[in-house]
Amino acid sequence: MLNILLVTLGCDKNTADSERMLGLIDKSEYNLVSDPEVADVAIVNTCCFIESATQESIDKLLELAAYKEGRLKYLICTGCMAQRFKDQIVKELPEVDAFVGTMSLDSIVEVISELELSRKQANSMADESGINGEVEIALTNNENDGVISPILKFDELDAPYPDRTQIERIVTERPYLEYLKIADGCDKRCTYCAIPYFKGKYKSVPMESVIEEAKVLAASGVKELILVAQETTCYGIDLYGEKRLHILLRELSKIDGIEWIRLLYAYPEEIYPELISEMSSNPKVLHYIDMPIQHTEDDILRRMGRRIDNAGIRRVVNELRINMPDIIIRSTIITGFPGETIEEHEKLLDTLAELGLDHVGVFTYSQEDGTPAATFDGQIDEDTKNERLEDIMLLQQDISAEKLSTYIDKAFNVIIDGYLPDDDVYVGRSYMDAPDIDGMVFIDSPRELISGEIVRVKITDSDVYDLEARLI
Repeated sequence: MLNILLVTLGCDKNTADSERMLGLIDKSEYNLVSDPEVADVAIVNTCCFIESATQESIDKLLELAAYKEGRLKYLICTGCMAQRFKDQIVKELPEVDAFVGTMSLDSIVEVISELELSRKQANSMADESGINGEVEIALTNNENDGVISPILKFDELDAPYPDRTQIERIVTERPYLEYLKIADGCDKRCTYCAIPYFKGKYKSVPMESVIEEAKVLAASGVKELILVAQETTCYGIDLYGEKRLHILLRELSKIDGIEWIRLLYAYPEEIYPELISEMSSNPKVLHYIDMPIQHTEDDILRRMGRRIDNAGIRRVVNELRINMPDIIIRSTIITGFPGETIEEHEKLLDTLAELGLDHVGVFTYSQEDGTPAATFDGQIDEDTKNERLEDIMLLQQDISAEKLSTYIDKAFNVIIDGYLPDDDVYVGRSYMDAPDIDGMVFIDSPRELISGEIVRVKITDSDVYDLEARLI
């Protein structure tokens, strides 16, 4: 029986894909392991959103390739980097034995089986030829030189989303929360973003499939569902001719065991009245939204290919807060976009100060090959980008510290994420914080708390990002 190691890089959408691959592998004749020393097959589910993510994927593949000097037989590259760079990556990574694209991940067991069959056939040929030892699987451009070429599995990017209702995911992180992928691909074509080139068109997962997966997760103990896609707000438009995220939220909230539903990646221009109404009235849908705006100044937004302007951003923020005064708004900003002037940077700071968003992630612009913005005039040097990033982060720290200080003496429900024995405190999150990207609540409790338990706490102190509390 082969031992299989799977390493996931990148975003939570990749995590969801990896957990499905793990589920398929677990149901097969293979054994899952976490130690590369004992792995026969190593799979890397890669990311390539920006240059640094691509380099991390390459480094991880090369790191695992070194284990071929020991037990490791096969190295497989799956996901975004394999898809995006499929025309050149095969030549540049001869250490890799198979490449699997973003729409072909459900074929992972077949790919492993094919690698084994190819090795057996090659070794049989070697025996017949009187060659001692196993024939190594390696890259070649010559099918007649006796070395086996890598397996390539790339299905049509714009095919309908595959039916995955029969795939039981293996939860790799917290058993009480899961990322629920409701769509893939993107139709927006922002000028800085390469995602449509390796994810294809927007593809909603059929509602019955999403609900069935959520029921399975709830039955396994999941309490918090986090809805993800490249863009969640357009859910259903390709399948049903209209946006149906509000209906999906309503149906998911009917599932026993699901207590919190959190919404990520909601583009501001696609937020619509029925969605706001459902969020404000449904007690299981958290008053939290991740709404990437990327910038606030009209000329930058236009050249980014964004479909909203400064006034539109302000209008959406205002509508959310009118309907949900306690809503937490998270966003992301790209600084140093080509042609961004110092005046536009300062106006961005002014707008962010006025909006007072609760959480802001900041990224320096990455010049991605193949995207329109990569060819724009006015590319900005890295030092300037980093200085501007620092400006935004310092501003947001002040905003965050001021907001968190207003929560002292208030009570919140918190889901427990763990225990810090050195500090003798429990760590949790309120509705205000998504896992791994936002802040935490450090809880003093006289009794033992279990991870996944939802408890009531009173806030006793705050800092820039986190809160302290005691159990009520």
